[in-house]
Amino acid sequence: MLITDDFLPVPVPESLSATYLVPMVGLPKVSAKTAVAALTGRLAEPVHGLARQMLDSPLMSVDTRPITEFPELPPDLLTAFGATEEQLARLAAATHLVVVQAEYRPGWPPAHEWAARAVAAAVAESVDSDVVDVFGLQFLDPATALRSLPDEQGRIRLVDWVLVPYSSDTEGLWFTTKGLRRFGLLELQTQGVPDHLTRAWGAVMTGAARRLLRDWTDGLTGEEVPAFVQLPVLATVTGHDIAVAYGNPEQHGATAPVLLRLELDPATDPEADSFLSLRPPAGHPGPDGRYYAAACATLFSGIQPDVRYARSGDAMSRAVATARAALDEARARFVAGRLPAESQLVVKYGLPGDDGPEYVWAGVTSWEAPERIVGVSASDANTDESVRIGAPVVVEATDVVDWAVLDATGVIEGGWTQAVLDSGEPPTAPE
Repeated sequence: MLITDDFLPVPVPESLSATYLVPMVGLPKVSAKTAVAALTGRLAEPVHGLARQMLDSPLMSVDTRPITEFPELPPDLLTAFGATEEQLARLAAATHLVVVQAEYRPGWPPAHEWAARAVAAAVAESVDSDVVDVFGLQFLDPATALRSLPDEQGRIRLVDWVLVPYSSDTEGLWFTTKGLRRFGLLELQTQGVPDHLTRAWGAVMTGAARRLLRDWTDGLTGEEVPAFVQLPVLATVTGHDIAVAYGNPEQHGATAPVLLRLELDPATDPEADSFLSLRPPAGHPGPDGRYYAAACATLFSGIQPDVRYARSGDAMSRAVATARAALDEARARFVAGRLPAESQLVVKYGLPGDDGPEYVWAGVTSWEAPERIVGVSASDANTDESVRIGAPVVVEATDVVDWAVLDATGVIEGGWTQAVLDSGEPPTAPE
């Protein structure tokens, strides 16, 4: 095995398994084979054929057992991962569980996961029940489970298979992935992420997972399963990686890539999991959190600072007027929690400078008083050394010239002045 400073050898498990549960009252109405056959024309190939083949092989088992034979599934964790009250009630009322299990070798496609989820979804649909993904401790309705499977081109949304939970500690936020072990790869983690990067860094982690999963499966293409796969120590993440992971390849954006250093963090407890840690490249000056903030600013580059004057009567003036006219409504939605899920509100405001105002962006963290916005800077200012990426800022609402709502793919609403800078076209008023 070749080991160099440029690559990190990551161990490969001998085999992988998937387990899905279908809670129900009484026994199944039809067999698993009949339920899967009913998906003909609705489930793309090769997954439909794969599910039928594995049902006929020793690689898959489908058993129905009394629910009392199983330990109770933790309702608090199920709720944390999105379970509804109706789904928990159906689980509580169930008398039996259909257990779908499959095994397969590491590599692509992950036949064990695709086939087991397809069979479980088919059974759940036949009895109007739910699918429980044991690995992710997630409830899936049959339609959602089927949509997560590959389309005719073999494409999936990685966010349907890999979650990015986080928790807070004294050093900031601790992010981990939950789902890469489905494919045999160790989970990723990042520690010390600034609090204001909650949504943005979750998207970066998802993009990094997509890139590393490609490298991982590329190393598993041989006939024999290797003992190790060499992953690059410096992982490159782009806006395209993030967009594809979220199922929006057309919104890839022409962002510059960012580099993240991969480190193996082996578990000291035999019962605990090892991780692959994402860190700034070696030699990066300053705290890790600042690098993470700069990486997010690079990848979500739809909000760049500018130092241009807005001349009266031109497109920029109209853009500012459009943004300011909708500012109160944007605040109301922010305060009421009515912005799109997994999105962030940012505002653009002016800083005085010798050559005219410099306009910079800030992520909004609080907006209790209408006239004052509390946030964190999304960029480094040229005219004020105290305004740095990740630094707290207080912005007077009267100084705001633009606002935007961002998600993992970039700007989804607003950003009228940036549109003028990028294209020179007049802005379109919000509906």
